[in-house]
Amino acid sequence: MISYIVAVLVIFLILTKAIKILNEYERGVIFRLGRLIPTKGPGIIILIPLVDTLKRVSLRVATLDIPPQDVITRDNVSIKVNAVVYYRVMESHKAVVEVENYAYATSQLAQTTLRSICGQAELDELLAEREKISVQIQEILDKDTDPWGIKVAKVEIKHIDLPPEMQRAMAKQAEAERERRAKVIHADGEYQASTKLSEAASIISKDITALQLRYLQTLSEIATEKNSTMLFPIPIDLFRAFFKNDF
Repeated sequence: MISYIVAVLVIFLILTKAIKILNEYERGVIFRLGRLIPTKGPGIIILIPLVDTLKRVSLRVATLDIPPQDVITRDNVSIKVNAVVYYRVMESHKAVVEVENYAYATSQLAQTTLRSICGQAELDELLAEREKISVQIQEILDKDTDPWGIKVAKVEIKHIDLPPEMQRAMAKQAEAERERRAKVIHADGEYQASTKLSEAASIISKDITALQLRYLQTLSEIATEKNSTMLFPIPIDLFRAFFKNDF
């Protein structure tokens, strides 16, 4: 009886070691006596106990957070830059055979590439063309990780941390730029107004009657305020048009 129970337990352990179930997003990289055999999965796979060794590899998109990196830009500004990398394993056997730890290797490569690319750009370029810098990093990472069977799908620069003195300098620059634009707009408005007034004066000066009507209109506008009394000297020439036949 005892031998029967022992035999059942041995068979159960063998089946446990021999039968594996892989999910749809997993692949099994199998080494048989140390030699690589074709990748298995998904579903049920059968291994030879004590002969086969299984390595599970996920094919889902993985997110890699790059910690803040100290970078000195081309114009000698010290900043901190962090980013996020999206990648996935395309060839599971290469990810196991060609590199010891593909996730760690990709992380280290992403950090050095981020520092290298950002160090080649000026601060204004990093702030204004963040998407362009991200594409450059993605292309370099995708090329370097291709021998490992990894596809880098996207790289996004998350944050650029500027030193406090640089933030104050940029705030002053932005304020000065706004003041410059306000002065230009004000001067342009004055120029347009003076041009229109000059044109109106030229038209009115050609007709004495028009000048008289404009004078009366001005008096009417002042009278509507009813808060002051104003005396105007009236030149007799203003009435010459009404008494043309008498002079």
